[in-house]
Amino acid sequence: MKNNRVCEILDIKYPIIQGGMAWVADSSLAAAVSEGGGLGVIAGANAPIDYIREEIRKTKTLTDKPFGVNIMLLSPNAEELSKLVCEEGVKVVTTGAGNPGKYMDMWKKHNIKVIPVVASVALALRMERSGADAIVVEGCEAGGHIGELTTMTLVPQVKDAVKIPVIAAGGIGDGRGVVAALSLGAEGVQVGTRFLVAEECNIHKNYKEKVLKAKDIDTIVTGRSTGHPVRALKNKLARQFQKLEKEGASLEEIESLGRGALPKAVRDGDVDYGSVMAGQIAGLIKKEQPAKDIIEEMFNEAFQVINVLKDRI
Repeated sequence: MKNNRVCEILDIKYPIIQGGMAWVADSSLAAAVSEGGGLGVIAGANAPIDYIREEIRKTKTLTDKPFGVNIMLLSPNAEELSKLVCEEGVKVVTTGAGNPGKYMDMWKKHNIKVIPVVASVALALRMERSGADAIVVEGCEAGGHIGELTTMTLVPQVKDAVKIPVIAAGGIGDGRGVVAALSLGAEGVQVGTRFLVAEECNIHKNYKEKVLKAKDIDTIVTGRSTGHPVRALKNKLARQFQKLEKEGASLEEIESLGRGALPKAVRDGDVDYGSVMAGQIAGLIKKEQPAKDIIEEMFNEAFQVINVLKDRI
């Protein structure tokens, strides 16, 4: 795309990053997104280092395009993973749950582009000062762990505060969302939920079906009482969470309920008692497609929307 700093920095065709979804974003999905013109991302999460190394190397056999690794900085493997991306020549790192400052010099020496995910203006400014190349600004419409502000309100405030490129995330799943994000000042988008139904996404078919059947009101946020709110699709587990929170259950009891719930849904297909993380955009998603088709459809629609808007203003 013309004059787009996200495309220039990442050497990609379309300004779209795939979310680093824990237990979901593996070599298959990351490579497919990169081959489709975006930036695929492997989720580091709490996975063993040898597993992530293998996923990085698998991705290199599937694509010669740039891809990234997501590092959750509060994870016990963060230190090792921060070194691994240097050893394996990864081009891009996205980060969450912490400040990547102590790793920045090492990553810069290895020419790694660093893109933290933030949920506030203050954190965006801190990441810019630490040397981030761009930032993902995520609104609470997103699936998984979320902040308080919406994409609509947060993106323009961050854009006004920083000079580095802003990438919008949360509630973006089609071309209309892309145009909305760009109009708010973003120069790219991060998409997670729509890629859950990419053909190359290896989550259990039950998980995909639940996303495809979701309606507009089918997501719920649990964990607000613990300070770690999570958005997922409504199911029996979510109702148990709600019950415990209303009863004033202890933090230990609530967190115990959620332990291992995400892989239970992703790998085992338990969509009743597993955590089916998805964003509010799930209600828009109606079909499974190759990742390349998802990307091209989104941006073709975005160009059509822009042409329509020219006649309305």
